[in-house]
Amino acid sequence: MQTAFQLHPIIFFSSRKNSIKSDGWMKLGGWNSSRLGVTARGESLRLLAPIHKTRLFVISNTDDGHQYAPVLEEDSNTNHAPCSEPETFFSKWSPPGYLWRGLSVLVLAGQVIIRTLKGKVHWRNTLQQLERVGPKSVGVCLLTSAFVGMAFTIQFVREFTRLGLNRSVGGVLALAFSRELSPVVTSVVVAGRIGSAFAAELGTMQVSEQTDTLRVLGSNPVDYLVTPRVIASSLALPFLTLMCFTVGMASSALLADSVYGISINIILDSAQRALQSWDIISAMIKSQVFGMIISIVSCAWGVTTMGGAKGVGESTTSAVVISLVVFSMVLFDGWHLQRQITCK
Repeated sequence: MQTAFQLHPIIFFSSRKNSIKSDGWMKLGGWNSSRLGVTARGESLRLLAPIHKTRLFVISNTDDGHQYAPVLEEDSNTNHAPCSEPETFFSKWSPPGYLWRGLSVLVLAGQVIIRTLKGKVHWRNTLQQLERVGPKSVGVCLLTSAFVGMAFTIQFVREFTRLGLNRSVGGVLALAFSRELSPVVTSVVVAGRIGSAFAAELGTMQVSEQTDTLRVLGSNPVDYLVTPRVIASSLALPFLTLMCFTVGMASSALLADSVYGISINIILDSAQRALQSWDIISAMIKSQVFGMIISIVSCAWGVTTMGGAKGVGESTTSAVVISLVVFSMVLFDGWHLQRQITCK
């Protein structure tokens, strides 16, 4: 600043109100807009200056005995806009994540039903998903069902042999597998293998904005992504349940014959007398409903994913958990309804 006084510059700040010039004194006055000009030795430079909320006054210290006295004055009311409306409770309230995700499940289910009834289904993608849910899931479903059947056989045969009810083992196992075990085991395996894959795929597409790309290209994401998965799950699970029931009964009969000495013919005859056609039909209906629940919940959790890779992982885990909880509740309600129908 002292060098500037030796060169005798003329520094001024121009505004709509005033302009201050001096040779020995320098004052920086408050400006409202416009331009910042610097003039020295016949050359001029003009710069645009932004609007500031603070007014700064600086008085330089020269040799005439005057002291340096900075003064800061802040304009407290620079914005003369009218006051905003008073905030209400609902202006700050946002629904929790589980609530709007639960609503998205219902909305997505309604969209799938409407689009299916209108015939707007991508059949090629449906066949691909059907192959993925059905044949590629047979091995793990049958293996799980076989070991579950053997575990139940050990518990039933041991107690029934002690009570002298060897001829009732087959009927009890057949009813347990057809009514509860086969649909539940199949649904748990599919929820862990297929439901998690659905949520991860759609979640990745959502966070990478691929679903928005489908909308830009004129394709409905529900028709192309969600509906094929729901149809494939609802069609594949009844057949998987039927195969799991067959393998579970076969493994139970082989274990009872080889370990406990109960003939396979006795077990099959007892199962034939205890089973009814409605038991098999109800098992297939249950598994179909469970397949729809798993696929819709997984797809809904996938398309509502936020937060990048971390959000995809959380959506995948919560989709499997919510699917298991929901179809367990539906299983209990279905069992209660089936009991009322049987009693009538």
